[in-house]
Amino acid sequence: MATLKRGDVELLAPAGDWDCMRAAVANGADAVFFGVEKFNARARANNFVMDELPEIMAFLHSYGVKGFLTFNILVFEDELNEAKRLVEACIDAGVDAVIVQDLGLVKLIRELSPDFPIHGSTQMTITSPEAVEFTKPFDIERVVLGRENNLKQIKTIGEQAKLPMEVFVHGALCVSYSGQCLTSEMWGGRSANRGECAQACRLPYDLMVDGEQKPMGDVAYLLSPKDLAAVELVPELIEAGVTSFKIEGRLKSPEYVANVVSKYRLAIDNYFDGDRTAPSKEQMRELQQSFSRGFTHGFLDGTNNKKLVEGTFPKSRGVYLGRVERVLRDAVVCRIEAPLKRGDGIVFDAGDPTKKEEGGRVYDIRRQGVKMEGEAQEDTVLEIVAGRNDVDLRRVHVGDRIWKTSDPALDKRLRATFETEKPYRVFPLHVKVRGVLGQPLRSWWTDVQKGTTVEVSSELALEQAQKRPMDHAFLEEQLGRLGGTLYQLEKLDAEMNGELIVPVRELNRMRREAVELLAGERPKPPQYVKRSVDVYADAAHRAAALQEGGAPPHASSASVSGAALAQRNAASRKGAAQLTVLCRTLPQVEAAVVSDVGMIYADFEFIKQFPAAVELARRAGKPIALATPRIHMPGENGYHANILKLQPDAVLVRNTGALYYYLRARAERPNEKFPQLIGDFSLNVANHKAADLFAEAGCDLITPSYDLNVQQMFDLLERSDTSKMEVVIHQHLPMFHTEHCVYCTFLSEGTDYTNCGRPCEERRVSLQDRIGMSHPVRVDEGCRNTVYNAIEQSGAEYLRSFIDLGVSSFRIEFLEETADKVEEVIGLYSAAIEGRINGTQVWRSLKAINQLGVTRGQLVK
Repeated sequence: MATLKRGDVELLAPAGDWDCMRAAVANGADAVFFGVEKFNARARANNFVMDELPEIMAFLHSYGVKGFLTFNILVFEDELNEAKRLVEACIDAGVDAVIVQDLGLVKLIRELSPDFPIHGSTQMTITSPEAVEFTKPFDIERVVLGRENNLKQIKTIGEQAKLPMEVFVHGALCVSYSGQCLTSEMWGGRSANRGECAQACRLPYDLMVDGEQKPMGDVAYLLSPKDLAAVELVPELIEAGVTSFKIEGRLKSPEYVANVVSKYRLAIDNYFDGDRTAPSKEQMRELQQSFSRGFTHGFLDGTNNKKLVEGTFPKSRGVYLGRVERVLRDAVVCRIEAPLKRGDGIVFDAGDPTKKEEGGRVYDIRRQGVKMEGEAQEDTVLEIVAGRNDVDLRRVHVGDRIWKTSDPALDKRLRATFETEKPYRVFPLHVKVRGVLGQPLRSWWTDVQKGTTVEVSSELALEQAQKRPMDHAFLEEQLGRLGGTLYQLEKLDAEMNGELIVPVRELNRMRREAVELLAGERPKPPQYVKRSVDVYADAAHRAAALQEGGAPPHASSASVSGAALAQRNAASRKGAAQLTVLCRTLPQVEAAVVSDVGMIYADFEFIKQFPAAVELARRAGKPIALATPRIHMPGENGYHANILKLQPDAVLVRNTGALYYYLRARAERPNEKFPQLIGDFSLNVANHKAADLFAEAGCDLITPSYDLNVQQMFDLLERSDTSKMEVVIHQHLPMFHTEHCVYCTFLSEGTDYTNCGRPCEERRVSLQDRIGMSHPVRVDEGCRNTVYNAIEQSGAEYLRSFIDLGVSSFRIEFLEETADKVEEVIGLYSAAIEGRINGTQVWRSLKAINQLGVTRGQLVK
């Protein structure tokens, strides 16, 4: 890999509002990412509005800063026209790129414009070179890697895939893989894939081991990671080939943005200046002060489950000061571990963040009873007076931790960086001047960073100087008076033919005109191709066929288009629809192979069980599919090679990296029988364009996203080729999918799979929430954890509507069910498909036989 130069590395900052955007620019960001209205993954941020795009981009471009619009959510069928309008507005305003999750949206953007820049969001779950390769036909110019990739993997991806890489370096860590979290969707109808994350990972849970609660002391936040802070790793990241350093935080304050951006700006500049000195203790404290749940390098150093999650608190604490040593009448005694002064905010941490915590402003600091002025330094024993009447010291105990939660002086200093009338940054000017007696003075002004040149001439002719002629020094002084503008004179090339002069006021006018012309050029947007597109034209033939056969009763007038009539009629015939069954244990497979289901999926924790499942299916004459893991990391292709050696009838493919691997393998074996490729829910197909994209790529069947409610599912199916759709009709929803291993963290002394002793092979863990529901935690071959919802969900009531829309394949997914339960559930759904009972009867029967009950889940909102 070629060595990166200073200009190759971008510092990318978040902006949730105008103050944050100004703070980012003022403190050295090369680019800013921001969202508008609903189409972004931070619905709770203030965000901007679409009409502001020209103003935003003019502001950013005037300072040479790029602007990226976050479009990193799934787009539902009835939103495609609205999404198109926003993309068109981005093209017109000169947005430098859109950050996209939904591959259907990628397809739409490429229909609108062949050259408008697209960045693949971390929500795409791109974690391997193969996943990057999958994006290349769509001319995605940059990918945002998953936060779970380590430095070695990042370097491998860069060397193999040769596409610019963006990596998160600071801010909150999601415990789940981005794009693979369904918890908010399941529990509150607030989808993380729609920017509405309810942060269920920050809630307390009890650890249940083999059905018994494990005592955990004050550790309750089992899924709440510390915050990422990789400023110390800037040299390693640059040398690994990272071209964009991304700071998380569109919900954070402008002071946070100013603080973090300035620290990373300094670290990057220091590296290219040859200085690899680590950030100072004071710099790290300032970073903690703006926001910190405790800092970690995340996964960049590799997996260390013990460091990732501490588990004692879920929210920002700030800077650790020390522990209470004594409680006095009006103060506490503490040997402080960080500087402290009057006015700072503190909180007393008794170990239970769910209860009201005492805290307030520091009213006074004393040393042995004597009031101190100024700032007390670390390793000083202080008497800290926290407020007058707002802190109840009776609720403070010896041993309580003390945190410095705010520093008004630091905030004031940070605000001063962007609350100023001065320009936030200035750019070098090269000026060339030529003068001939009797002619106007000619000048050419070049904005070096922008690359534009303007010519300005004097309105008066040059005259012979009687006293002091205009020499180089004189011109440099007059033309260099650029204070308060975006420019500073870096180089002057003056060639005067004789001792000449024009009035100083004329030089001033020329300078002002040149600056105004150059400044007017900076905000001009880049020009991209923009075509006129009907977003539903590619589904028009399906709409015509459906109208010919009559729209189904549930179809809204706004969503009429859909499945081909022949498919619909065929699927409606008795027996045309079939059940498939996903099994997670061999006893489940044994029960399923003697039923009349159309295919068995084997999805086991350990690949060593696959041959037995294949053998069971072969003996029963049943087709069998083997499931891939949800994640595909560099160096994991051996897993997929082993799947192909077992010659299954199909592969359930759960990520684009694995899909690329199988598509390439199929292309390399044109004369061999190759398994069907079935795209699973985790590919996040939420609209017909995404469905078409995966079908065109080579998927034989596609599973719609679990983010769809029932009307959104109808809308999708009405415009899609439903002969290529399989709908999951019964399951335990897989909520979190995470690199963080609960088994390793809390059931072993180890830090990762190499030294944990693999307690997952002997124990069964679940997480019990605040209402007493226990959610099973299962591992996969890559030692990743999936937390499944405790309650099964069923879409049985919609079976007939789905069949009417042409769907002919329905999947049941089992988790911990016994063989008898497998047989019973298959029987109920078979009866429903054959019309012997209705979907409501299925649902009621399941509720009656399952002590936890069954919910209709995400299909209903």
